[in-house]
Amino acid sequence: MSRRLVAWVLLVAAIAGVAYASRFAAGPPDRNILYRWSTTANELVVFGIIAAVTLAIARGERGLLALRRPRSWKRALGLGLLLLLVVYGAVAAVDPLLHGGREQGLTPTSWQPDHAPAFAANFFVIGAVAPFVEELLFRGLGYSLLERFGRVPAILVVGCSFAVYHGLVQALPELAIFGCALAWLRARTGSVLPGMLLHATFNSISLGAAVAFA
Repeated sequence: MSRRLVAWVLLVAAIAGVAYASRFAAGPPDRNILYRWSTTANELVVFGIIAAVTLAIARGERGLLALRRPRSWKRALGLGLLLLLVVYGAVAAVDPLLHGGREQGLTPTSWQPDHAPAFAANFFVIGAVAPFVEELLFRGLGYSLLERFGRVPAILVVGCSFAVYHGLVQALPELAIFGCALAWLRARTGSVLPGMLLHATFNSISLGAAVAFA
């Protein structure tokens, strides 16, 4: 096992460990957390650290991060749209039983116009910053380091690691499905960019729907 792969495993394990420790110590998150500016600041700091460590492990090798054009943008967008429908179908089937979306704590109790600027800032973090950083970490660096063991093992390990990284329990199956779908898209397109678009679209739609039906 290469040093880079060990470093990647330790990074993901550390993030997951902190997330689970925080979850079990603090209990369920405040459902109105997205109306706070402090949430924006904290998340930007965390994602900045994750991105910095990811780049440090990659040592500037863009190939490991898969930051390149997909083999075909037309095919990539078509696959991404198909996966979006499949993932939403799977989530819709299991969420009523597991309530993974509620566990994540991103569904506010109601719309609060007075806090719209803070919500917009957090929407940007969840809809743009998080997908960019997480795709670099998992479908970029992680998949590249695991691909030597075979495409299917790499997809499964990356998908399950992505689920554990969030520090959730009930949402694990949903996150694993989504993580594996994104890893499959990375494998088929040879690029992390389509996954970033799919991830951003999924997060944005989900968050928008959560507020609309709060």
